[in-house]
Amino acid sequence: MLHYIKGKLMMRIDGGVVVETGGIGFEINVPENSAVYLAQEGDNVSLFLNMIVREDDMSLYGFSEKEGLELFKKLITVNGVGAKAAMAILSVAPVSELRKAIVFEDADFLTRANGVGKKTAQRIVLELKDKIGDAGISSDMPVISDISSVSGDARGEAVSALIALGYSRAEAAGAVSAVAEQDLSSEDYIKRALKKLF
Repeated sequence: MLHYIKGKLMMRIDGGVVVETGGIGFEINVPENSAVYLAQEGDNVSLFLNMIVREDDMSLYGFSEKEGLELFKKLITVNGVGAKAAMAILSVAPVSELRKAIVFEDADFLTRANGVGKKTAQRIVLELKDKIGDAGISSDMPVISDISSVSGDARGEAVSALIALGYSRAEAAGAVSAVAEQDLSSEDYIKRALKKLF
């Protein structure tokens, strides 16, 4: 069973990345807000992995932090929550915010994820609230209200804006990485990335 990978980011694909290590390229699904997804092609990256094997499919799911992997594993134990829904949930906010939403029974926060309805969100809260625990979670911690702020920087905001304009995640992240410079505003990233895309 694979647990961890360290290698070179070769390309982005919709919903994930391809990481090369030992001469082999691994296709790995990652959350939209993953630091790896916003890295530049050619960068060395590392991911904690979960491998799901089915009769007709074998897929890898990667996370920049161990906490992301642990929450993913818990989410897919919930009835009606598959790997796709779990990744959608992990894409809407940092793990700390998702844990807070579950512990404080904020099912509405979880419904921001694509494909996660009210009933599924309530089931997640019901089944995971006691399993997650509230260590390190404060009731006055802010909950992020917009996916554009998930990455915590202007690059992430620019990627989210380009996705909203109709570009795929791979196209958006690639264009932003191609113009990556320090101290640019999200607006500047968007303008420069759009020039690349045109």
